[in-house]
Amino acid sequence: MNVIPMSTTTTADNNPILNIAIFAAFVAVTLFIVIRASRNNKTAADYYAAGRSFTGPQNGIAIAGDYLSAASFLGICGAIAVNGYDGFLYSIGFLVAWLVALLLVAELMRNTGKFTMADVLSFRLKQRPVRMAAAITTLAVCFFYLLAQMAGAGGLVSLLLGIDGRIGQSIVIGVVGVLMIVYVLIGGMKGTTWVQIVKAVLLIAGAVVMTIWVLALNGFSLNTLLEAAVAKSPAGEAVLAPGLQYGANPWDFLSLGMALVLGTAGLPHVLMRFYTVPTAKEARRSVVWAIWLIGGFYLLTLVLGYGAGALVGADAILAAPGGVNSAAPLLAQHLGGPILLGFISAVAFATILAVVAGLTITAAASFAHDIYANIIQKNRKNADGTAADPDPNGEVRVARRTVVVIGILAILGGIGAQGQNIAFLVALAFAVAASANLPTILYSLFWRRFNTRGAVWSMYGGLGSAILLIVFSPVFSGSETAMIPGIDIVLWPLNNPGIVSIPLGFILGWLGTITSRTAESPQLAAEMDVRSLTGFGAEKATEH
Repeated sequence: MNVIPMSTTTTADNNPILNIAIFAAFVAVTLFIVIRASRNNKTAADYYAAGRSFTGPQNGIAIAGDYLSAASFLGICGAIAVNGYDGFLYSIGFLVAWLVALLLVAELMRNTGKFTMADVLSFRLKQRPVRMAAAITTLAVCFFYLLAQMAGAGGLVSLLLGIDGRIGQSIVIGVVGVLMIVYVLIGGMKGTTWVQIVKAVLLIAGAVVMTIWVLALNGFSLNTLLEAAVAKSPAGEAVLAPGLQYGANPWDFLSLGMALVLGTAGLPHVLMRFYTVPTAKEARRSVVWAIWLIGGFYLLTLVLGYGAGALVGADAILAAPGGVNSAAPLLAQHLGGPILLGFISAVAFATILAVVAGLTITAAASFAHDIYANIIQKNRKNADGTAADPDPNGEVRVARRTVVVIGILAILGGIGAQGQNIAFLVALAFAVAASANLPTILYSLFWRRFNTRGAVWSMYGGLGSAILLIVFSPVFSGSETAMIPGIDIVLWPLNNPGIVSIPLGFILGWLGTITSRTAESPQLAAEMDVRSLTGFGAEKATEH
């Protein structure tokens, strides 16, 4: 096998024309799928929940596609290649987080809600303040998650086309953002779900092929692979031991671990996937499929990450366009030359497109369904003073306009987040989700006394504290790798806010509830219990 020099990555090392051709083929195929799927997007249920038409296995594969984002493939492989054991903690955290989501909230949320997370949170509480708070936290979580995907897209395509520098990567991020807007405007949830399914199959297949290839080069011995990684790593044997990245500050590791383990159960775009199946039984089937696919993939990242460290080297990875996020594509180039590099990078690009499409439709649904339809439209009056009938077509129109706004904001944010490890950026999104959404979700599902004040305090308090701590952390300013390197406003020493903001969200939810004298409806609380456990009436509107 010809070994391709990896000291630098330029257009000489790969074939930009071939790469662009593979990219164009992927975009053309996925656009065809989106256009085909969009023919039945006539109602809000079609646009937001794909008409609840997917089977359990189909939705399980789509859930895996949503969850196995660019962070899972690019960010984690890079983190393991550079930081070894500490990088693999992302894989462990993401997988354990999925188990928490399945055991505590997934089926109960699906049974109780209609289109969005706010349907559940406002079921037995006051609609207006809770829906507004839930919509704002959903938009915030989706925005942080979008930052990671857009930054990953810039680094990936720049590597593939030999583009270096912030201006070139910024143009790439803009192109990805425009494509994302087109996908969601045309396809809605149905088109997005089919893209997720295709992408998940290709991503897992590509990861399996690369894993077998790496193991074959090392005699199918994991021990031989790890020895090669130690020999190649500047850190030596420290790459196999805990502490290479987080040893200097174990509190940072604890904060990261809390965010990873608890974050998934509060991610609105993952929870929204459960509304696309027709019954609770199909929701459970989708869970089984998803957990096997996700668990298997995260085991593969161990081999891929250490394989990149052994065959490519941490120094070459960090020097490449895209930095640490380029480990998996560089490993593909080392193994199979330009063709495998083009295929794997195109799969990663499809991964990014599919995930940002899912995030965007979740954010758009939250604004259009929760704020426009259930707050603004609810207050609309006819000329005679009577309540005006809701306009379902207007709701979908607003959702489509929201998609364009979110796409523009994602492009601007992705340009600002260039150079950050995308697995790390996703961890920030997980921290915001665990702080702002998870406490209210759990209290709503399991605590009958929980009331509107507790929900509002929990969501705004968790969200506000998480964002403040991120802004005043080393992630945002104070170093060359920060999002805004030119200033220094660091007041909080940890990179992840979870250790403070997550407990604070739970405390504020409890405190707001016990200090409020307003009693919520016991009948609605009982109805929510029945619906969450049985799924009875889950397809009906959650009006009260």
